[in-house]
Amino acid sequence: MAQGVSVEATVSPIEILVGQQAQVTVTATMKEGSSTVFPVFQPSQTLTPGIEVLSSKEEGVKGKENGYVERSVTYTITSFDDTLYYLPPFTVNIDGKKYESKSLALKVLTIEVDTLHPEQFFGPKGAQSNPFLWSEWSLSFWLSVVLLMLMAVGYYLYLRLRDNKPIIKSISFVKRILPHQRAMQEIESLRVEHRPSDDNQESMKQYYTRLTEALRKYIEERYGFSAMEMTSSEIIEHLLKSADAKSLDELRHLFQTADLVKFAKYSTLINENDANLMSAIEFINETKQENQQAVEIVQPKFTEEEQRSKKTRTILKWVVITIAVVSLCLLCYIIYNLYQLLA
Repeated sequence: MAQGVSVEATVSPIEILVGQQAQVTVTATMKEGSSTVFPVFQPSQTLTPGIEVLSSKEEGVKGKENGYVERSVTYTITSFDDTLYYLPPFTVNIDGKKYESKSLALKVLTIEVDTLHPEQFFGPKGAQSNPFLWSEWSLSFWLSVVLLMLMAVGYYLYLRLRDNKPIIKSISFVKRILPHQRAMQEIESLRVEHRPSDDNQESMKQYYTRLTEALRKYIEERYGFSAMEMTSSEIIEHLLKSADAKSLDELRHLFQTADLVKFAKYSTLINENDANLMSAIEFINETKQENQQAVEIVQPKFTEEEQRSKKTRTILKWVVITIAVVSLCLLCYIIYNLYQLLA
């Protein structure tokens, strides 16, 4: 045998029961690029009397050192006779030369059968039809009856809910706060509750956020454009069309300072914060409209009888929804139960 060229064979497992399968792996070691021919067996061909080859599978090539590679083929075998089998060597043709593996052994075992007590074994039984058992179908039947009753009650309650007359409402009026009044209330609340701290950047950021939001809401209600969704420069540009350019200088400075604090971590002085607060107040006072007509909001007000009627309708609605959900669950369970009985 040439140096480094070899053929090895292994079997796993070495013991099987009658009819079980084992794998014989034949591995050939050769130089890279060598031609190799492994034994070829047809399905159900015998390897040795009593041992059948079911299939073969090439495992591929695995590289080794010094330019050598390994190529493996796995053969699946089986046997139906219990005995110890001798597996002859496997011959592999490498570059025109034949190399053999070592022989193997395979033990085939059988299951012991107690022939002394045949009464323990029963022969095959004939086919028989399953009788109708009321106990198996009674649950589905009574659940179906309950389901029909629930559906009838739910439909009746639905008709009552649908045909109910609308509730007559009385009206009360509430005056709406004017835009400049709401803005001044927010600024006054900010002045009392939230004083920015020189050494707390987050506090300063919250202060200017609340201040600019109050101004944006006021501008949006006062001038009728979406100031809450605009940038500071866009707001000033819109205000130039309807407000005095001179009165917007301090407002522009306020928005620029707020943007620096919120996005550039700019630190302001206490007197600068007070000046910006006063700028916001002056802008509101200069642009407010006190002669606006108060807008009244209509609020429904129910009598005691109407409140009872409304409560009854709400309860009725939830009862109908509950009945619908329970009926759906019952229907799914009945269908599943019938499927189990008929399967």
